[in-house]
Amino acid sequence: MRLTSSGPAILVTAAFIGPGTVITASRAGADYGLALLWALVFSVLATMILQEMTGRLGIVTKQGLGENIRASMNNSLSRWLAIILVTSAIVIGNAAYQGGNITGAVLAIAPIVIIPNVTLGVEISSWSLIIGFIALVILWRGQYSLIETSLKLLVGLMSLAFIATFFMTLTNPFDLLSGLIPSIPDGATLTIIALIGTTVVPYNLFLHSAACAEKWRDSESVATALAQSRHDIKLAIPLGGLISIAIMSTAASAFFASQIELVNLATLSPSLEPTMGKAAPYIMATGLFAAGISSAITAPLAAAFALRGILGLNNQLTDWSFRAIWLTILLLGMGVSALQMRPVNIIWFAQVANGLLLPIITSYLIWVMNSDTLGQFKNNRLQNILGLFVLSVALLLSGRSLMSAFGLL
Repeated sequence: MRLTSSGPAILVTAAFIGPGTVITASRAGADYGLALLWALVFSVLATMILQEMTGRLGIVTKQGLGENIRASMNNSLSRWLAIILVTSAIVIGNAAYQGGNITGAVLAIAPIVIIPNVTLGVEISSWSLIIGFIALVILWRGQYSLIETSLKLLVGLMSLAFIATFFMTLTNPFDLLSGLIPSIPDGATLTIIALIGTTVVPYNLFLHSAACAEKWRDSESVATALAQSRHDIKLAIPLGGLISIAIMSTAASAFFASQIELVNLATLSPSLEPTMGKAAPYIMATGLFAAGISSAITAPLAAAFALRGILGLNNQLTDWSFRAIWLTILLLGMGVSALQMRPVNIIWFAQVANGLLLPIITSYLIWVMNSDTLGQFKNNRLQNILGLFVLSVALLLSGRSLMSAFGLL
């Protein structure tokens, strides 16, 4: 299977492999070695289960998850509640996290290629503006094929960088096998939940369903489109998992084996120099830059797809309302990153909203996938069992997110 044959699922991979995933996987490897490898494998399988459903929903109905939610809301109260919840979690949340995506790319590239910051009363990061502008140009064209191709290139770049570090630092391949046996080291519970939570995220459900509807809108055969979508998922999502595993393994080699504390990502590259030489900072910077800028593209896009569907807006990527949504998210993220702000209150609000949204959207997805309107393409018994199992994990993630947000953990 080749990366060039992939489709909408590569957007999901580009979305969940961002700076947040790099940090979480690095800390898991630094603190627990490869003991939590099984949690990453589970998160990949859970993501594949849900994304298969969203892809099937988009292809069969020719609409994204947002449009399907809107269509199912028969009274104004439930519709407004859905609008408020989705807007809070997806739009406000993505605006907050967008700052982190751009900042992650800046942290990767700025130490290597130095460009002076702009000073307009306050110091503004020039790299934040440059990276934001790159994302803006790609999204403004309004061509799904361009967005998909750009993200394929970025995911390919990520893969080469992080997997290269994996093979250069791996000393004993059999250590990977031991990490596949489920175990929970002391104090690792929250790290396990964080690993799963950075992969199984609600906005990817909106992103993938809408992207599948867009890509296969003119397909004459639903069965053929579904087969292509499943092939796509089997290629792209495990690739994202492999990147996460490579990051965890690299951090385990650099920190856990040597009992060195991982303070932040800035300390990761220097710790790899004994095994990778002077190339370490450049290889890691390439991977982190690609992770940051790919998420900087997908976060605004996911917000636009979600809100477009739930509000019943025009479904053209070049429509002013669609552009207004992703442009707002992108500009807010650029501002947060460029001004080096810490949007603590906004992220707290987004955390609460996402904690509520994930199990609700997962429940809705399983319900709608059992609708008779899908005919022969509705869920079978095995798909329902797997979906309900993932829902139970979503409830766990939700509880953890809410408890953390209110200081109960």
